[in-house]
Amino acid sequence: MIDCGYGVARQMVLAGLPLNRLRHVFITHHHSDHDIDLGPLLQLAWLSGLVTPVDCWGPPPMQQMIADYLRYEAYDIRIRQSDEHRPPLRPLIRTHELSGGGPVMDDGRMRVSAAKVVHPPIDLALAYRFDAPDRSIVISGDTRPTDTLIRLAKGADVLVHEAMMPDRVVQLVGSLPNGQELARSVLSHHTSAEQAGEVAAAAGVKMLVLSHLVPAEDPAVPDAEWIAAARRHYSGPVVVGRDLMQI
Repeated sequence: MIDCGYGVARQMVLAGLPLNRLRHVFITHHHSDHDIDLGPLLQLAWLSGLVTPVDCWGPPPMQQMIADYLRYEAYDIRIRQSDEHRPPLRPLIRTHELSGGGPVMDDGRMRVSAAKVVHPPIDLALAYRFDAPDRSIVISGDTRPTDTLIRLAKGADVLVHEAMMPDRVVQLVGSLPNGQELARSVLSHHTSAEQAGEVAAAAGVKMLVLSHLVPAEDPAVPDAEWIAAARRHYSGPVVVGRDLMQI
């Protein structure tokens, strides 16, 4: 499981992934659309019958966030343990705070590594690479075009990279009270679809998947436009990622 944005538990259920089989969670950075459902995901997995540990990886303050959530839900957790004879939840959550790029974990079936990317004003944002025996997948997280990400993704089978349409972002937020500052912020810490193509070409990946689209699900920007922007620099397969899509 990568990141825990809005409705992640529901997405797992729709995808046919049993919540009680959750084993690892990787958080790229601490913007709310990437971590807000971390606590609920862990509690819902427990309520679905989780009895095995879940390893949660990500930048600080992961430990504080999980501890604060468990305090917030302490009443429900205590009642369910005593009334329903569930195992204690806290010992099932193993938290690993990452301070930067490098090896993350290797369980003999999957090797995970990370790279620090540039996503101001966040101090520490991470991209992850997953190397299995038969394939390698890189998740950019939120980032500007970053050399460390290119190095992490070298030769990967799939690069899942965030993408935005700068002109459309400016149009959409222009009428908001904070529109000027919001546009400045979004444009300063995201990657355009065209730049994502440049990153994919520089890394030599076999497929580019555009994800975390900004603006999201905008009918004014059809899939063909996202793909055309990426293909200005990348000649390999380009896919516009959607929830529950399988590749």
